Amino acid sequence: MENGLVMEQKREQKREQKREQKWPQEIWLVRHGQSAGNVARDAAEAAAGLLIDIAERDVDVPLSALGVEQSHALGAWFASLPPEARPSVVLHSPYVRAAETARIIMHEMGDTPPLAIHVDERVREKEFGILDRLTVLGINHKFPELYEQRQHVGKFYFRPPGGESWCDVILRLRSVLDTISREYCGERVLIVGHQVTVNCFRYLFENLDEASILAFDRAEDVPNCSVTSYSFDPQQGKSGELMLRLTNFVAPLVASGTPVTVQKDVPAAPKA
Repeated sequence: MENGLVMEQKREQKREQKREQKWPQEIWLVRHGQSAGNVARDAAEAAAGLLIDIAERDVDVPLSALGVEQSHALGAWFASLPPEARPSVVLHSPYVRAAETARIIMHEMGDTPPLAIHVDERVREKEFGILDRLTVLGINHKFPELYEQRQHVGKFYFRPPGGESWCDVILRLRSVLDTISREYCGERVLIVGHQVTVNCFRYLFENLDEASILAFDRAEDVPNCSVTSYSFDPQQGKSGELMLRLTNFVAPLVASGTPVTVQKDVPAAPKA
């Protein structure tokens, strides 16, 4: 009888802890695999071109052949985790390159499909407005005043006409945090997005300031199909906190012999 009472007390403690926990148990932030746009941008910059040769809208740019390979390698890594440690919720950008990456990862985990899969436009790529598809040289050539303004203001606050600043992206991601803390408490959430969304989520999760996040951005680009992750630690803070575990983790690609690509998204923008 006493042992049964103790077990029931422990179960109640666990239920109470889950009620107090406001965050998912695990969050993985993944940048999409290499895209055809990444390849086209590299070619344009190598040729000192003004315009990146992409026929599709940015939202429609697909993965490159290497991007597909990278997505399979990362999906195999997720599939190698114990079933109880794999993503239970998947949120992904509606942009084709991110949606394809998420689909391939989920295909690799076929025997344990997530409980919930959602296309979430709030984790889409930053909108570049009139600078869309221009290289750095093209921006300076076509819009020299905007180029100078951006150099002065910096990418965190600079908003091109018709586009977004990093602050604009952060604003929409704040509502994503509200959603996952309200609807996915205790779950394991995979978010597949873009370089800027990975960086802006880091800004929010780690309570960074402008200087800190731009220092990370200057130090390195977010590799395609890399993983940045956070785990819930109940011992941190009043009711537990998300703690950084992995940053730009590319071991799954390296282990499979898949080339790692560290490429900026399009259009180009000089470092702040």
